[in-house]
Order: sequence, then C-alpha cells, then structure tokens
Amino acid sequence: MKIFKVIAVTILFLLVSVSILIGALYIFKDKEKKELTDADRKKAGGEYIQLSKGYTHYQIAGPDTGKTIVLIHGFSVPYYIWDGTFEYLANQGFRVIRYDMYGRGFSDRPYITYSKDVYMDQLKELISKLKLHTPVSIAGISFGGAITTDFACLHPELVDKVILIDPAYKEKRPKAPQFATIFEEAITPDDRAMGQLSDFKYPQNHPEWVGKYKVQMGYKNFRWALASTEYNYHYDGLESSACLNSKNKPVLLIWGEEDHTVPFKYSDSIRNVLKTNFFPVADAAHLPSIEKADTVNAKIASFLKQ
Repeated sequence: MKIFKVIAVTILFLLVSVSILIGALYIFKDKEKKELTDADRKKAGGEYIQLSKGYTHYQIAGPDTGKTIVLIHGFSVPYYIWDGTFEYLANQGFRVIRYDMYGRGFSDRPYITYSKDVYMDQLKELISKLKLHTPVSIAGISFGGAITTDFACLHPELVDKVILIDPAYKEKRPKAPQFATIFEEAITPDDRAMGQLSDFKYPQNHPEWVGKYKVQMGYKNFRWALASTEYNYHYDGLESSACLNSKNKPVLLIWGEEDHTVPFKYSDSIRNVLKTNFFPVADAAHLPSIEKADTVNAKIASFLKQ
C-alpha cells in the first residue's frame, strides 16, 4: 500500500508542477495585457459607432453624392488592409466605408460566440446606423469575401454590386478542441503575426506589416474572436457562391495568380457556379490589391462605374 501512496503522491506532484509550468508559460507569452480604452481609440483615429454587440471602428470618405461601397477586411488583419484602395476610391468620387469586425482592430471584442449571425448583423446594423443609401456595393478580401458573399445572399435588397478578392473557399476548422487552439495562440503569438507575411509574394516589400499587426494583439479577446470564428462560422465557398449567383448581382472576382493562402485553382471552382467578371492578377499572391494596387484599384473603380 505504501508504494501506491508514493506513486500517487509523485503523480500528483508532477501534475501540479506541469500545471504551474503551463500557467507560467501562458502568463509569460500572453500578449493580451490591455483593455481597449477611449484613449486607445482616439489615438487610432477613425470613427466609432455603437452597435448591438459593442462599438465598431470605421472610416468614411468621399462625397455624400458618390456611389457607396463598403470594404470588408480579411480574417484577422483589420481595416488598414484596405489603405490604398480606400483612398483611391474616395478620390475617384465614391462614398467609401471600411470598418473593423468585432474582435479585430479597434472595434469591441465581446466575449461571445462568433457565428455567422454576428458578422451579418454587424454589417447590416452599420449600413442602417450610418444611414447609407442602399443598395450599396460591397467588397470583401479573403475571409471578408465569405462575409460579402453570405451577406449578399441573406440581404440581396441591400446589395448592388459585389467584389471578391481572393475570397475564402473552405472553412479551416482546427481539429483540436477550441480551448487548445486558444492556448496555442496565447503561447505562440509571434507565429500568428509573422504568418501574415505569407500572404505576399514579396514580403520584403512590407517590412512594417508585422509590427502594425501586433498592435491589435495587445488587447484582450483578440485570439478568442479568431478561435471562436474558426469553430463557429461555417462556410462552404461553392454553396455560398451558388446562392450568390441566384441573386443576379454583378460580381467582380479578383485573384492573385500566386496565392498560396487560398490557392488560385479555387477560382475555377467558384466560376463554375457563379457568373463573374474575372480578373486574374499576375505576379501577386493573396493580397493583389496591395501588391498590384494600381492595376487592381483601377479595375475596381471601372467595375463600379459601369
């Protein structure tokens, strides 16, 4: 009996020690130390509007009389992903709005389940609260393409034209339980930040990208929003594209030919079920609107003016 007691005590000691080490690792590696404050928001610029799930950070530019287009960012990079396109379209006379999804950038990060409804409601409420003249055109890049497609299917009466840039194709739900994914995100934050460079064909041309991305990682509930989205936003590119096709909206599909994040080959699959104006972009990866800004922005403006 004594030997079993020794073994039990040893196992308990090891479990406690491992738990302490894991906890210490989590605390040491965790970048989410701050609450998002009014001072942080003021420093970030842009404007803020209260919606049902919290404040949404947005920016609006261009003449009141211009055709309205809403720009929707990707999975984790907030609205600065649209920097060049936003300014270009405003200068072309469009009324341009871009915003941060909940959990990203300087929008609120509620501790909720980030299902499809959360993203659909945020965009619908934003359009309503800003009193935008509908229907509006919407453009989505990467995961923003999934939101754009789903929103146009759900609210076709609010949407005029649709622009998809290297849109998400299949959901990427991790195999591990959600808590394990959140823990991994906490102890490997640099992996998430550095991984953003893989969206470029020429990452060396964007030395500021990782540092800019890390700013939002310092505020609480960023990784919760990402992980919860991965597990709860269910998306099928073919199914949603077919749905969009049934709404008879003009669609511009832009795709970097050297995209490895959402491979270029998926553009063929989407075009099999969705009628589009297709614009492949040579010498660009997942973010052709940045790597080939002049060409892509001109194409977007031309499409919107048609």
